[in-house]
Amino acid sequence: MNISDIEGYLTRYAESLASFDSRAGASLWATPGMIIDDQFTGVLDDRESMAQGLEQSYPLYRALGLSSVGHELLDAQDLTDAISLVHVRWLFYDAEGSLLTDSTGYYIVREGDDGLQACVCVQTDDVEKLRALAAERGIDINDFMTG
Repeated sequence: MNISDIEGYLTRYAESLASFDSRAGASLWATPGMIIDDQFTGVLDDRESMAQGLEQSYPLYRALGLSSVGHELLDAQDLTDAISLVHVRWLFYDAEGSLLTDSTGYYIVREGDDGLQACVCVQTDDVEKLRALAAERGIDINDFMTG
């Protein structure tokens, strides 16, 4: 897979996060899409569910001061002609351009008729880093958790 296509995909994903655009973010996922971390596994079957899931995180991101998102492509390995394993570091900035936190994850992305889309995301450290940032800022992250 072309690295510039992956970079373009990650840039669009970052822009959707920074603009709190759940529809744009959901359009970057194949259906169904799966997210896995050490404590959670979730499968979202349609884009509406994906958009709703993204929207649930926005109040916390706003409270933490998220203003822009960048990324560093750490690695990309082609698994087939259409599927790649992408390792990315997300960089979260405040309105002054200061780094709030970062997180790393692995994505299985597939090139299809709708362009490049994520099928699976394995999040490695985002929960711990969000908790640490919230604690540093005096924010009770439990106030933002849905059950």
